[in-house]
Amino acid sequence: MHQITQPKKLDCIDQYHYLAAGLIARLFLGTLFFLQGYDAVIKVGVRNVAGAFKDEFAKHGIPQYITVAAAWFTSYSELIGGALLIFGMFEYISLYLLGLNLIVAAIGFGINTPMWDTRHVLPRLLLILFLLIIPQSWNALSLDYYFFKL
Repeated sequence: MHQITQPKKLDCIDQYHYLAAGLIARLFLGTLFFLQGYDAVIKVGVRNVAGAFKDEFAKHGIPQYITVAAAWFTSYSELIGGALLIFGMFEYISLYLLGLNLIVAAIGFGINTPMWDTRHVLPRLLLILFLLIIPQSWNALSLDYYFFKL
């Protein structure tokens, strides 16, 4: 009797789903942060970003130098961290800095508006966590993987 066999799985294609998941998440997150940082640094200017928040924060007793430092940190960490993620360079350092960026932003938004809308922050946080917990083998499509043989 002729035995019916299941179609053979394409193992060579299956392995690329993991690589694609890591690549898509990294490129998407990097693009979001890079464009936000580009707006803050190039289009708006970091001084204007700080100026938009300093009066409101001053009402809550936050010194101006902290507001200015936070604006510089968040703006440049988004621009540089986003670019590094897009290229796949220094990914873990970038993810740590961008995670810290989100914590600073959450504190700032929480001071301004205790019940603030997290719809822009939460997806970024989830992508950072995803990229931090996936196995390094899923990151083979990055410059880090090739330069540092992680």
